Amino acid sequence: MGCRERAAKKDLLRIVAIKDECVPDHRGTLPGRGAYVHPALVCLDLAVRRRAFPRALRAPGPLDTKALRLYVEQATP
Repeated sequence: MGCRERAAKKDLLRIVAIKDECVPDHRGTLPGRGAYVHPALVCLDLAVRRRAFPRALRAPGPLDTKALRLYVEQATP
């Protein structure tokens, strides 16, 4: 979603919308529609700037990405 490059599913981070928040689904088991992004701040920032999460997850309004950003920052060495 962010950089729009193709990658294997195992190399991407699944994101789901729970209420008005984007939540990382690292195990891929949370219910609902999912969107995939590289677990890198560059790709995450591009997706947020393009407003890709509400479109991909079919959310009616803007989504909070703070928890998602924190997860990616901690996961990136």
